[in-house]
Amino acid sequence: MKEKYYAQDISQIEKELNTSLDNGLTDDEAKKRLATEGPNSLASKKKRSMFMRFIDQFKDFMIIVLIVAAILSGVVANEWTDAAIIMIVVLLNAILGVIQEARSEAAIDALKEMSTPNAHVRRGGSILEIPSTDIVPGDIVLLEAGDVVPADMRLAKTASLKVEESALTGESVPVEKDSEVLKADDVALGDRVNMVYANTNVTYGRAEGIVVGTGMKTEVGKIATMLNNADETATPLKENLNQLGKTLTIMILAICVIVFIVGMFTKQGSEPTNKLIIDMFLVAVSLAVAAIPEGLPAIVTIILALGTQTMAKHKAIVRKLPAVETLGATDIICSDKTGTLTQNQMTVEKVYYDNELHNDEEIIKADNPAMMAMILANDTKIEDGGRLLGDPTETALIQYAFDQNIRVEELLKKDSRVQEVPFDSERKLMSTVNHYGDKFFVAVKGAPDELLKRVTKIEINGQVAPISDSEKETILASNKNMAEQALRVLGLAYKVVDKAYDDPTTNNVEQDLIFAGLVGM
Repeated sequence: MKEKYYAQDISQIEKELNTSLDNGLTDDEAKKRLATEGPNSLASKKKRSMFMRFIDQFKDFMIIVLIVAAILSGVVANEWTDAAIIMIVVLLNAILGVIQEARSEAAIDALKEMSTPNAHVRRGGSILEIPSTDIVPGDIVLLEAGDVVPADMRLAKTASLKVEESALTGESVPVEKDSEVLKADDVALGDRVNMVYANTNVTYGRAEGIVVGTGMKTEVGKIATMLNNADETATPLKENLNQLGKTLTIMILAICVIVFIVGMFTKQGSEPTNKLIIDMFLVAVSLAVAAIPEGLPAIVTIILALGTQTMAKHKAIVRKLPAVETLGATDIICSDKTGTLTQNQMTVEKVYYDNELHNDEEIIKADNPAMMAMILANDTKIEDGGRLLGDPTETALIQYAFDQNIRVEELLKKDSRVQEVPFDSERKLMSTVNHYGDKFFVAVKGAPDELLKRVTKIEINGQVAPISDSEKETILASNKNMAEQALRVLGLAYKVVDKAYDDPTTNNVEQDLIFAGLVGM
């Protein structure tokens, strides 16, 4: 970005980009900017033609030696059968390499198509869903949990927004965002909390923002530029084969020269000089052709191709065959764990309710207040097919409900949300107010210690009674026990009220609660 948008007020950015937060761009203006700025996609290196890829396969030193050997076999030694066999081996090696590269390119292109989602934008005062490639600077984009951020944006409005930026900044946990101006002169990328960047993921909350960078002008576009300009380096296997080819060639040529010289001296005078030179040259060439391991490239290629197919079965794409050996020769991988070596997913392991600790396999009823709090105080989006989008903590709770064969979508429809108090990092709680027959069910989840400060009662086996200090100590002990087992623990509470709140804030929604349980993930 040329401008430090994180240090500018929204009104300044609206003026600079000639846009409006309330109405967005007009369709005509968006089309003009798309023609000027180009599509919102990352440029890649110009693809080499199939012919050029085929030619590239012959740039290996060992392959060049084999081609020379084939020519010498046919022209000098008149061994056309050997020459034909060598050339067939070389051609098969090249064809296998081209096929593998073409398959990998096709798979990568398919992945690129999958990673081009639609985005919701405000244009001409209306909300439209358009391909993310059509987004232009000045567009007003609406984000919610589960969305992929389509471009670099300056946030204008946020509601408990969290964005997972590990691919860009290395930060493994979702980053809380807001729309406040940052006054510092030079803020590091990971600290620009009023900005969101292309190809990062919204895990929680909602937001609106102004697009300030698209395509190669985004932060991830800068990375793509560096990758496109990077020099290709040979793999260890290719370097070793090249070195082997050079060593063998030097040794074979040296031996052939020695044989030629020795033959010339030992047979001097036994036959005419011209005929002797030709005969000894043919002997030396025949020796060279015989000594060159023409089967080596073919064997290596076949083994690498088999390795590539094995990796493909495990959904790993290998573009070039020699890279298989590089992966196999790796001893140590240094990597951030969360979302890289793990799937960035959480799983419910323990649930504490009715003053007892239960394993995740034990059956829990859908009307259990702890289960209802897990489902209702939750912003997870359930897509067709049961795919869950949202914060890993919240999706784990919904997945636990699915595993218990609870009809989550039916429950969410029946007990629909009417009000909410979004999560706040200071109070560490989230609450929702839901329909509950002719009354309303208040579901609360959050940090156990903060939750207990607002709890006045406890439910045990369906009976609600005032909570005692000893019961609070027991709950905190269970919380500590689960935490010591490397579990992330959330507290669950609820209450039933006669009507929705005129002013749904923490001061009235999250007071006089009934403790329902704890969940450890």
